[in-house]
Amino acid sequence: MLKTIAETVSYINSRTNFTPDFGIILGTGLGGLVSEIQTEIVLDYQDIPNFPVSTVESHQGKLIFGHLDGKKVVAMQGRFHYYEGYSMQEVTFPVRVMKQLGIRALFVSNASGGLNPDFNIGDLMILNDHINLLPNPLVGKNHNNLGDRFPDMSEPYDRKMIDLAKGIGQKHGYRIQEGTYVAVSGPSLETPAEYRFLRTIGADAVGMSTVPEVIVARHANLPVFAISIITDLGVPGKIRKVSLNEILAVAEKSEPQMTQLLKELIIAL
Repeated sequence: MLKTIAETVSYINSRTNFTPDFGIILGTGLGGLVSEIQTEIVLDYQDIPNFPVSTVESHQGKLIFGHLDGKKVVAMQGRFHYYEGYSMQEVTFPVRVMKQLGIRALFVSNASGGLNPDFNIGDLMILNDHINLLPNPLVGKNHNNLGDRFPDMSEPYDRKMIDLAKGIGQKHGYRIQEGTYVAVSGPSLETPAEYRFLRTIGADAVGMSTVPEVIVARHANLPVFAISIITDLGVPGKIRKVSLNEILAVAEKSEPQMTQLLKELIIAL
């Protein structure tokens, strides 16, 4: 793994000469933040050695380097998922690369299904904890210079950034929720019984991403902020058939709020 990471970082450095302070992973239908970045260089995933290629239609597959109101960032416009057939090491590989490129914190976004009966479609949910029902990306040989064999997960999401983000949301009058995200494999959406189970074990929202990247980021001692757009509901009495197009439509509608919140949060750091 170390050799692979070094090869990829060397390639990127040879093309960019840019040291980002913050890494951003943009999820399903949430690539709009890219328009706020003063772009320096864009690399296609397919051109980066050892990088997976996103197979999901709504994920653009580009690594974007630039400035967000003066802050140096690298943004993944599209991520990778376990359900695409990638290993957990492949799914989380870009986090390892961004860490070696110099980022000091990671920001993650996703679209998710709401399980908390107090949630509405279109709400923003700031993650304060998670439940991992996917294979753990740290299984296998541990490289001590990447992180501890048994990383602490008592604060997976940075409390300072959560509080800052909530303040930003309140200032703008956004409907902000806070809660626990559960990661499942997908790609099928959940049955009513599965929604009930996930709510019973303590989840407020469910999705198919984010947690693997967060685990690897915390392994690398990177502080993390993550946010979901609630695009559909898995609440008894509110469950209905939903399509990807409907999920994308909700994400697109709420995305400007998420983009503004992330932008102001990064500027505040």
